[in-house]
Amino acid sequence: MIKILVDTLGGDNSPSANVAGAIKAINNSDDIEVVLVGDSEKIYEQLDKLAGTYDTSRVSVYHAPDEISCNDKPTEAIKQKTDSSLYQALKMLREREDVSALVTTGSTGAVLAGAVLKLGRIRGIKRPALCPILPTMSGSVVAVCDSGANVECDSLNLHQFAMMASLYMQKSRGIPRPRVALLNVGVEEEKGDRLRKETYELLKNDTRINFVGNMESRDLLSGDYDVVICDGFAGNVLLKSTEGACLSLMKMLKSRLTSSLKSKMGALLVKKDLMGLKDFMDYNNYGGAILLGCQKTIVKAHGSSKEDSIFHSIMLAASVERNSLREHIAHSLATQSE
Repeated sequence: MIKILVDTLGGDNSPSANVAGAIKAINNSDDIEVVLVGDSEKIYEQLDKLAGTYDTSRVSVYHAPDEISCNDKPTEAIKQKTDSSLYQALKMLREREDVSALVTTGSTGAVLAGAVLKLGRIRGIKRPALCPILPTMSGSVVAVCDSGANVECDSLNLHQFAMMASLYMQKSRGIPRPRVALLNVGVEEEKGDRLRKETYELLKNDTRINFVGNMESRDLLSGDYDVVICDGFAGNVLLKSTEGACLSLMKMLKSRLTSSLKSKMGALLVKKDLMGLKDFMDYNNYGGAILLGCQKTIVKAHGSSKEDSIFHSIMLAASVERNSLREHIAHSLATQSE
């Protein structure tokens, strides 16, 4: 049984979405057990609404009523708010061998600080990295690593990100040889600053990684790549710019299709296709970003996650546990050092 902690505080739709998503996960998988961490009174209120719809033996509640908000300073909050749901979840994750993973919608900064200070990294990993996935034009997905955990990186960091993200896509998506690209200002090998040039050489000479060269940001959703490697600053800008552009285009399309009677009639003819496109681009259908490189699995879901996003985040955490991702990362590091 894979026991997964679900932090029920810190999100825009907490705790209802967190609890509902957790129940949906155990109802869709026989090997998942969840521990709901947060204000027990509010959690039981949500569970009462779902009474009779789930296996109560696979759901438990841990009382931790305090919340770390986005207004709190991450490192201080992790050290001082010891009754918070995130602190207690990280504590359990570190201390209990029967607990495998954590899914949280809480403050990204606090999650990162807590992961390093309270949980620790896989031996040999210099820095953990956030690795979300996005849908592509070809119907596949692409992973972006790092997307905000490390603003400043060196070439060794980026090299390790490529190794971890490549293994992640192998184990979670079943891609035998993920195509790994380096985010840069041009596709030519000589392009970029010193960091990008040094990283290019490391990736090119590592036979464990299927490195296909540099990638310009406009090609992120092309479907030509499975993994894109970047520092956290560039990755965060890339991710948010892409998400913002897609949302703006969808709003513009909706506005145009409802601007006149003629366009409304046309919209009715393609309504099914438009809804499919909307669902395909909705992050709630893909879950959160895995934090690669930690001693145990952490999935950071979007702060505005709804039930489906929590569900997919839990299923993602369970998937990487079933496929022993952390063990494969540790083995890859050990093999490299030999």
